[in-house]
Amino acid sequence: MKVAFVHDWLVTYAGAERVLEQMLHVLPDADVYSLIDFMPPDERGFLGGRPVGTSFLQRFPWARTRYRSYLPLMPLAIEQFDLSRYDLIVSSSYAVAKGVLTGPDQLHLCMCYSPMRYAWDLQHQYLRETGLERGLRSLLARRLLHGIRIWDARTAAGVDEFMAISRFVARRIRKVYRRDSTVIYPPVDTESFTPDWKIPREPFYLTASRMVPYKRIDLIAEAFADMPERTLVIIGDGPEMGRVRAKAGANVRLLGRQPQPVLLDHLRRARAFVFAAEEDFGIAPLEAQACGTPVIAFQKGGAVETIHGLDHARPTGVFFAEQTVSSLRGAVTTFEREAARIAPADCHENALRFRADRFRREFGDFVRDRYGRFKEEVG
Repeated sequence: MKVAFVHDWLVTYAGAERVLEQMLHVLPDADVYSLIDFMPPDERGFLGGRPVGTSFLQRFPWARTRYRSYLPLMPLAIEQFDLSRYDLIVSSSYAVAKGVLTGPDQLHLCMCYSPMRYAWDLQHQYLRETGLERGLRSLLARRLLHGIRIWDARTAAGVDEFMAISRFVARRIRKVYRRDSTVIYPPVDTESFTPDWKIPREPFYLTASRMVPYKRIDLIAEAFADMPERTLVIIGDGPEMGRVRAKAGANVRLLGRQPQPVLLDHLRRARAFVFAAEEDFGIAPLEAQACGTPVIAFQKGGAVETIHGLDHARPTGVFFAEQTVSSLRGAVTTFEREAARIAPADCHENALRFRADRFRREFGDFVRDRYGRFKEEVG
C-alpha cells in the first residue's frame, strides 16, 4: 500500500503537526506533501527526515512569512499535486488539503481539524478582527471567501471518509459538508506533561497561548485586572501582546514566549489554568490537567468534551458561559468556593484518556477498517 499525507502548510510545530507526527508513526512509509515547507530545522524532527513535496507557492515572494496572503491561489495549488501513484491519501486539513485530486481507485481519508472557520461560521468575526468590515477591501474579501466556500463545499465530495478531532468539529462537518464523520480525539503528550506531587500549589492562576484575537487572552488579562487580590501569569507572545499589556494590571505578569520546561514548571505550580477561547479541540487545557491542574474554561467548543464540570462526579474544572469579564470573574469565584471538590489526581486521570498511544490505536484501526472495505469494493 502506497500512502501519501497531504498537510496544509508546514511552518511551525503546533497542534496539527503533532497529529501528523502520530499518524506518521502509524504509517511510517508514507510520503508527505504540503503547500509550503518552511519548518525550522529544530522543529522538523517529527518528519523523520522525509523530504516534503511542495507546491508552486513555495517559490513565491514572501511565502515564508506571508503565506496566508496567497489564500486565493491555494485551491489551485493543492490541485496540482500528482498523487496518482498512491493507494491511500490522508489529508491533514484545516484549510485546503482535503481538496487534492484523487481517482476512483484511490481511498481518500481526511483528518479534519475544522472546515475553514474564517470562510464559514466565523467569517464575520474574521472580517471584524482584520479591519475588513467596510469598504472596497471588505467587498473584495467577502467575494473571495464566497468563492472559497463554493470550492470547499464541492471538494468535500472527493473525500471518502472524514475523521473529526471532536464532536464539535463533527457538527461543523455535518453543517457545512452534509457528511458524517468519525471522532478521533488528537493526542496529548501525557509523557512530558505530568504532575509532580512533591511540588506545592501556589496562589497564582496561569494562561498560556499564542496571542491572537480568538484566544481572548485580552479578556483574561482584563478580568484579573479587576481582581487585584489575585495573581495571573501569562505565557505566550504574538500580535495581540500590545492589547493584552494595555489591559493587564499590576497583578498580571507577562512572561512572553517561554520554553516548554518553564511552561511545565508553571503548570505544576499554578492554582488553576484559565482558558477563554472557543477551540475546535483545545490542547492546552488537557496539558494542564495532565499536570494535575484544574481548568477554568469557556463553556463552548472542544473544552466541553475534555473538561469535567462541577456537575460531574469527579470534576476537573469550572466553566463560564459567556466571553465576558463578569462571567469569567464569576467562574473564578465559583472555582475558589468549590476547589476542594476538584482533585489533582482526577485531572491527571482525565487527561490520560487522550494519550498518544490511544490516538495511534484508534487511527490505525480506522485506516485498516476503511481500507479493507475499500479493497473489497474495488476488487
